[in-house]
Amino acid sequence: MGDQSPVDPSRPVYVWQQVADWIAHRIETGELQPGARLEGERELAERVGVAVGTVRRAIEDLRERGLVVTLPAKGTYIAERPDATS
Repeated sequence: MGDQSPVDPSRPVYVWQQVADWIAHRIETGELQPGARLEGERELAERVGVAVGTVRRAIEDLRERGLVVTLPAKGTYIAERPDATS
């Protein structure tokens, strides 16, 4: 697939939501494993071609979904899957 941006500005979906869905997809497919550190906000923004604020909003959405956990001054990590702990 290459390093093609997951963002399509012509889609009627907020860009931050497209970024959040792309990261969620990477988690669902196992590309990002529980406990793994997510790239930094600046690095993700550069990789995807969006503003840092857009990535920040996407990560906020992923936290609300329970997919990631952010530790201040440490970074954002992929959350343990609830079904894995039951």
